[in-house]
Amino acid sequence: MRGINLKKKIIYVDNAATTKISDSCFNAMLPYLKTEYGNPSSIYSIAHTAKFAVENAREEIADALNANPEEIYFTSCATESNNWAIKCAANLLKKEGKTHIITSNFEHPSVLNCCKSLEKEGFKVSYVPVNEEGLINPKDVEKEIKKETALVSIMWVNNEIGTIQPIKKIAEICNEKGVLFHTDAVQAVGHVNISLKNEKINMLSISGHKINAPKGVGILYIKKGTKIKSFLNGGSQEKNLRAGTENVAFIVGLSKALTEKTQNITQKENKIKVLRDFLLNELEKNIEKIRVNGSLEKRVASNLNVSFEGIEGESLLLLLDSCGICASSGSACTSNSLNPSHVLLAIGLPAEIAHGSLRISLNENNTMEEIKEIVNATINSVNKLRKMSPIWN
Repeated sequence: MRGINLKKKIIYVDNAATTKISDSCFNAMLPYLKTEYGNPSSIYSIAHTAKFAVENAREEIADALNANPEEIYFTSCATESNNWAIKCAANLLKKEGKTHIITSNFEHPSVLNCCKSLEKEGFKVSYVPVNEEGLINPKDVEKEIKKETALVSIMWVNNEIGTIQPIKKIAEICNEKGVLFHTDAVQAVGHVNISLKNEKINMLSISGHKINAPKGVGILYIKKGTKIKSFLNGGSQEKNLRAGTENVAFIVGLSKALTEKTQNITQKENKIKVLRDFLLNELEKNIEKIRVNGSLEKRVASNLNVSFEGIEGESLLLLLDSCGICASSGSACTSNSLNPSHVLLAIGLPAEIAHGSLRISLNENNTMEEIKEIVNATINSVNKLRKMSPIWN
């Protein structure tokens, strides 16, 4: 195993993989870890305090998303939320003869593998393609809908290339056709303004650790009137739909982080965009054969995904790590795979170029000084790897 990086200075630009817990989130959590540790289902006073904290968090989250509190359900993560939404809705509607699901070919693995497991149970799944810009055409979704269609699941923002999908239009199409619509909004929260009362979205998934809350807590939004059954069997928590003792401290922390993350989005995105654009411009000026993956216009400001011909992405990451820079080549959920990114293959990249990708995901705390260090380290690292490469001329 590789040792712990003991460098005093770390430049963290892998926020699409996970984020640091904010100070306000951490401080909000502490009482429910130390003193107010009661089980919300019990009847004594500290249990009442815990129960109040959970319901107060539910109300704050609903306010941040412009939803109703009774539409907010707490889970352990977005993977659970995605599985709950897709599997339970599909199996419930199967009784009505609806055995068809629609998704895209560049979803997060928690959606793709969920759909593949349903295929083994007899469901038919249509995988809508994306164009070379990493965008879905709503008309392609509409063409796939038929009377047997139970559910459509399309991610709001892609986790690897940051492209923003036309969710409002897709949701409206599904609503008109009487088909349930679910979106994985993990990478959208805090980057895109979300107002659920104004959308035709039936279900939406969120993960805490992507928005400065801890790992191990998430949300499934279920619009009032949407039919779905429970995912876990057990107690009567979450209105009998999600059994298990509530993770009070993490729920409180999630509420604090989500409230902060959804404030002043435009201002924060504009600040981040300045940094990203400077980074891209400097890399393009100093490195030949560099490609931006996905649309720059229809993309969250925090994401930059580029490919360099003639190098291998993992080697680049190791060199950047030696400089104290934490980045990635794609989804953290597939980092142990030797296969090229399915997202980059979906937008048409050849496998050899997809292997040479770098994903940098910024936040509002990154500085121009850090960006300049990333530029220099990346230029030096790419040049070094190309000199060693047997395929680079």
